[in-house]
Amino acid sequence: MQYKNDLKEKFTVLTFLDTELTSNLVPEIEALTLDILGKAPKNLVVNCQNITQWDPEVMEAFANAQQRFYDNNASFVICSLSKGLQDSLDNTDFAEIMNMTPTESEAWDIVQMEEIERELLDSDDMEFTNPE
Repeated sequence: MQYKNDLKEKFTVLTFLDTELTSNLVPEIEALTLDILGKAPKNLVVNCQNITQWDPEVMEAFANAQQRFYDNNASFVICSLSKGLQDSLDNTDFAEIMNMTPTESEAWDIVQMEEIERELLDSDDMEFTNPE
């Protein structure tokens, strides 16, 4: 599996260079996303612009990874899906739960908005904490 990591201030952009993501790549995808989650910045944008086909197991791996990221107060956004990928995703239950955008720029916006939201929620928690 070939990919490129691009670190930004608040997130990492993971761009797959392969055109197909098959089920045998799921362990490697899971390890890669867990590695990114364990480092700063832990937010992840997955750019799928080069992918023309993916197996259902890959979609499931991305959905599970997204849940792990959100469970750890981090963002996970998939962007730049081709019509074929979007169609295959729409035929699953994952389409309703996955955070997707048409462009990488929009994915960046979502990550930044979610970061602001988390910061506001954290500050609200501090305001209402009773020190006694």
